[in-house]
Amino acid sequence: MNPNLYTELATGFPGDPAAPCMILPDGRVWTYNDVERASARMAGMIVALGLKPGDRVAAQVEKTPEALVLYLASLRAGTVFLPLNPAYQRHELEHFLKDATPGLFVCRPQVRVLADELAVLAGVAHVLELDDAGRGSLIDAAAPYADEFATVPREKNDLAAILYTSGTTGRSKGAMLSHGNLAHNARTLHEYWRFQPADVLLHMLPTFHVHGLFVACHTALLNGSAMFFEPKFDAARAMKLLPESTVMMGVPTYYVRLLLDPAFGRETCCTMRLFISGSAPLLKETFDEFKARTGHTILERYGMTEGGMFTSNPYDGERRGGTVGFPLPGTTIRIVGAGGTAVKTGAIGAIQVKGENVFLGYWGMPEKTLEEFTADGFFKTGDMGSWDAEFYITISGRSKDLVITGGLNVYPKEIEELIDALPGVAESAVIGLPHPDFGEAVTAVVVRQKNAAGKALTEAGIIAAVKDQLANFKVPKWVYLVDDLPRNAMGKVQKNLLRQEYSPMPKR
Repeated sequence: MNPNLYTELATGFPGDPAAPCMILPDGRVWTYNDVERASARMAGMIVALGLKPGDRVAAQVEKTPEALVLYLASLRAGTVFLPLNPAYQRHELEHFLKDATPGLFVCRPQVRVLADELAVLAGVAHVLELDDAGRGSLIDAAAPYADEFATVPREKNDLAAILYTSGTTGRSKGAMLSHGNLAHNARTLHEYWRFQPADVLLHMLPTFHVHGLFVACHTALLNGSAMFFEPKFDAARAMKLLPESTVMMGVPTYYVRLLLDPAFGRETCCTMRLFISGSAPLLKETFDEFKARTGHTILERYGMTEGGMFTSNPYDGERRGGTVGFPLPGTTIRIVGAGGTAVKTGAIGAIQVKGENVFLGYWGMPEKTLEEFTADGFFKTGDMGSWDAEFYITISGRSKDLVITGGLNVYPKEIEELIDALPGVAESAVIGLPHPDFGEAVTAVVVRQKNAAGKALTEAGIIAAVKDQLANFKVPKWVYLVDDLPRNAMGKVQKNLLRQEYSPMPKR
């Protein structure tokens, strides 16, 4: 079989070509036949523009069926897809286009003038438009081409996509993901999460990211499932669609917002088989409340841009709140100390992974790629974590978020869990800020609940509450009370922005 990822996904398409693939908010339905025909036309257009296998197709567009078709068409044409967050601005776009040098850039009409300017600077030959309603010059250009297209043969190690990392420190890096990487992860998750013929996926995630584009879409397509293809998360819409769905994938914020609705409960989830959470840590409080309200235990998993999913709590068996479960089949994980030797049970170390899903390296950065892999081929994730006695993995945070105070290591998650459990606290983020004596001072940024307990919170009270539960060097020296925390598009707290905001004038 052609190892092209599209060919792999198409093996799961339903026998009935009229079966629904995407169900839109206005009731329109894209069938699997519609997807195959539209992606054939678009792939034909990409080839006609002169793009060759391995050339890049960049897209900075909103979530629409046509945007997903563009991704599938890029696969079919043998090109390399480069999804870009619509929130990116001029400086970021200029870097991505110059770095990846795509042959085609698909943009929204409102940024066409900027796109043309940056295309000239980066040597991008073609710029087409796709608006938020799925119309534009991209669709017009594809219309004359045939409804059938022979998917271009690709090998497992040929590139399928480049996804740029968030770039919280230094230059954003393009993670190179192959057809084999993505196919392996899709097959593994499809089997591990027990996808079934009648499954219907509630899809409210963005499609410029691994979670929404690869994890969600790939498993649904490989299963021949219908997706409620929503432009974004909306709690009221989710409440309406959950009784018609069987699987939902989301970030923790989605589940928190659902729980804010008093009507959300067992009846809403009566047809649901599986709730999956990822992209950011799920608070134990949310995990427990969701189970109590719905009878469903959220399945939390762990992965990253550089390899899709690495671990998952079990489908059958205990799903433990606060953990990300076990290594997925085909993925090897080790947790090592500073010397590279395995840590003991319960001890925190650096997480390293190896497997068919792990990316090929960083685009145009061979030195950085070499630096991020060990001599025996393990990828250094940059995450810190530990095993328990039964081999469930707990993530402690990013190594760059480690606070070193007075020469001693402090892992933020330990302190955050204590603070989050205090009355009146909605959530917290612990960071290190420069300190003349200790190097870094443990600092807590705390979000108050919007109730009487939240209003009663004080900085001194928070410090006093955790003082008896922590070694003195771990106790926050400074506490900031805020209304919310900065997050990226996938709901991850951006601790780098907190450090930037509070570092210039730390408390004394």
